[in-house]
Amino acid sequence: MSPSPDTILVSEVGPRDGLQSIARTMPTPDKLRWIDALHAAGVREIEVGSFVPPALLPQMADARELVVHARSLPGLQVAALAPNLRGAQAAFEAGVHKLTIPVSVTEAHSLANVRKTHEQVFAELAAIAALKRDRYPHVELEAGLSVAFGCTLQGAVSDDETMRMVDRAAEAGADVIGLSDTSGYAEPRQVRRLFRKLQDAVGAKAGGAHFHNTRGQGLANVLAALDVGVTTFDASQGGIGGCPYAPGASGNIVTEDLVYLLEAMGFATGIDIEGLIAARGILQQALEGEPLYGMVPDAGLPKGFRYADAKAVHA
Repeated sequence: MSPSPDTILVSEVGPRDGLQSIARTMPTPDKLRWIDALHAAGVREIEVGSFVPPALLPQMADARELVVHARSLPGLQVAALAPNLRGAQAAFEAGVHKLTIPVSVTEAHSLANVRKTHEQVFAELAAIAALKRDRYPHVELEAGLSVAFGCTLQGAVSDDETMRMVDRAAEAGADVIGLSDTSGYAEPRQVRRLFRKLQDAVGAKAGGAHFHNTRGQGLANVLAALDVGVTTFDASQGGIGGCPYAPGASGNIVTEDLVYLLEAMGFATGIDIEGLIAARGILQQALEGEPLYGMVPDAGLPKGFRYADAKAVHA
């Protein structure tokens, strides 16, 4: 999808990044109800699962079933993640519209996260891209660059390190390249600088932002990315999820708070915040006692709140 400059695509990643990061497994019927409620609220893209061996992540064992169901919902772009060719094949066969391949900027994170060196990761990405071109050309293939702004295992990550991975992902055949603040290291000046470099390097292949709120900078980083024209943002309902290699991480930025911020600024998302809060209720019931984050669900919408007009002109 390519939103116009005055609209923003909010991609809900809770069913994947959120649920795979907590110990409990959400029952499949509850996941289906949750996805339905998110769609009813106007969410246009949902990352429904990860195609990994169930023995490694039992939380994701029903990924195929979720993709098949989500494809039945009108106007919904169905996304998933796969770490290797085998998972990508399964995701393609299930019918995903968008597939993200995680590519760690640091080798330390790559070895910890997917147990592969950079050479192995890019060989895998090239094989997936070839399969996609030959048999599934309609699928959008994204390289999601993890720890692009900093890494808990390595520490600081230079712009040059990230941009080398950007170039290699483009050469390997990714359609889109997004930047992820997996460990919550990013700050707004860095976000502006790095997304400008991404756009200059790969043009139309420059993708969206995936921010974590580990150190409370998530929405500030969204504003910085907006300043340089980023129009796609990942978020997780209730802020669930987070990187297991980022101790103390509170998870992804909260979908409810992100949508409120964007709509209050005049950027149309097409998402109804009260509908999101209703969907959050399903999550609370299915994962009773699991910490959920966010300010808007507790405070509610301010009196006189108006949703953005998609045709508005923004300064």
